[in-house]
Amino acid sequence: MKKAIALEYREDLPAPFILAKGQERMAERLVEIARENEIEILPMPELTDSLFTLQIGDWIPEEFYRIVAELLVFIYKVRNEK
Repeated sequence: MKKAIALEYREDLPAPFILAKGQERMAERLVEIARENEIEILPMPELTDSLFTLQIGDWIPEEFYRIVAELLVFIYKVRNEK
């Protein structure tokens, strides 16, 4: 089953949160929107499965802070190289 999650992080908030999520057609649409807006897409099915139980608007749990922080650093570097 295809799944997608959109995370958002803002410095004025305590943690990244689930901005959007979907399965099958909704997941495909989320990927389309990300591409249209030049938002990085990182295929990480294990992380997606782990976070999929959360609701839209939920903060990511502390146990995922490190991996999400590493992803954000990676994305920041990629954007700065463009």
